[in-house]
Amino acid sequence: MALAVANNVALAVANNVALAVAKNVAQAVAKNVALAVAKNLALAVTENVAQAVAKNLALAVTENVAQAVAKNLALAVANLPRRARAPQRSTILERSALACLDRARDLIIMIAVKKPAATYEDLVALPENMVGEIIDGELYAQPRPAVVHANAGSNLGGLLSGPFRFGNGGPGGWIILWEPELHFGRDVLVPDLAAWRRERMPEPPGTPAITLAPDWVCEVLSPSTAKLDRTKKLGIYAREQVRYAWFVDPLARTLEAFRLEGGRWSLLAAYGEESSPKVEPFEAVALVLADVFRW
Repeated sequence: MALAVANNVALAVANNVALAVAKNVAQAVAKNVALAVAKNLALAVTENVAQAVAKNLALAVTENVAQAVAKNLALAVANLPRRARAPQRSTILERSALACLDRARDLIIMIAVKKPAATYEDLVALPENMVGEIIDGELYAQPRPAVVHANAGSNLGGLLSGPFRFGNGGPGGWIILWEPELHFGRDVLVPDLAAWRRERMPEPPGTPAITLAPDWVCEVLSPSTAKLDRTKKLGIYAREQVRYAWFVDPLARTLEAFRLEGGRWSLLAAYGEESSPKVEPFEAVALVLADVFRW
């Protein structure tokens, strides 16, 4: 009798222990499976939403339309957790899903506020009194330069063209152009002056723009363009292996000359208007800087 009772008790205890273990294992497995499913579902939603945003933004005609598309999608994504939430709450499950959806929303907002890259059609659409350039996908438009700016550029071009283009009192051998349009891949630059050694461009190209990098460029600085000229444009000239760059400041009445060496710009010298230096690459003839700034 005692043995039977002991057997029954042992069996009951074993059954309860087994049941408890099985229940805990089942709960753990179910929890992990649910968490994995939620993560995969959230990642799938993120990927699909991002693809939809990119597609809609690519088709958008204007930046406002793109922002509206992304805003509507972001609102839809933000509502997904409430619509898809299971009746039985799971804190870990919700946190995982919401974290993934937050990343999707951030991606949508990032895409929405990114300005579309400028195109050549944007340049063509500018008014005639504006000078436009495309640098790193961004459109830069400035009014035509002030008279003091135009005066210094015209004087410098004239002083260099005689001896270095036409060979009057100098070696010749250069093509010097005023405000040429330079196309370097997606970048469109318009320096105030640019020059090519004649052997590199023996004939004029039959297109409005030039893709051959010049040997020399000159930027006439103005308060509104000096930063762009000295930073982004100078970097592109280095990338395209332009050998020499000059900066002429008509307000300070100075000339700075740079030479590209090993991919970096080295300052050759800086001169004031009282100087008459021989400056590379036009060192064959002295340049009277007072004449550059003369009215």
